[in-house]
Amino acid sequence: MDLKLKPFDFAQAAARAGLGVNGQPLAKTREVGGASFGDAMAQAMKSVTASQNEASRLQREVQLDNPTVSLEETMVAMQKAQLGFQATLQVRNRLVSAYSEIMNMQV
Repeated sequence: MDLKLKPFDFAQAAARAGLGVNGQPLAKTREVGGASFGDAMAQAMKSVTASQNEASRLQREVQLDNPTVSLEETMVAMQKAQLGFQATLQVRNRLVSAYSEIMNMQV
C-alpha cells in the first residue's frame, strides 16, 4: 500500500468546516429534511464498524499466510480501527456527560 501525503489546502479545509478564508462562518440556509445529528452519528458508527471489520479481515488473512496481504497494511488498518473506536467512545462519553449536566440543571 503506497501512502502519499497531499499538500494542505487551507481554503478547502475552511470551506469543509463551513468557514470562509477569514475564519467567519459562511451564511447557509438549512434545508428542510437535511442530515440530522442522529444521521451523522449513525453514519460515523457505520464507518467505524466497517473499519473494524476490515481490520479483522486483514488480520485473518495475515494469520492464514495470504501473500497478497502485508503485515504493514494490516497494522495500519488495525490502528485506524482503534483510533476510530476511541474517538467514538470519547464522543459517547461527552454526550453522556452533557446529558447528565442538563438533567442536573435547576429550572
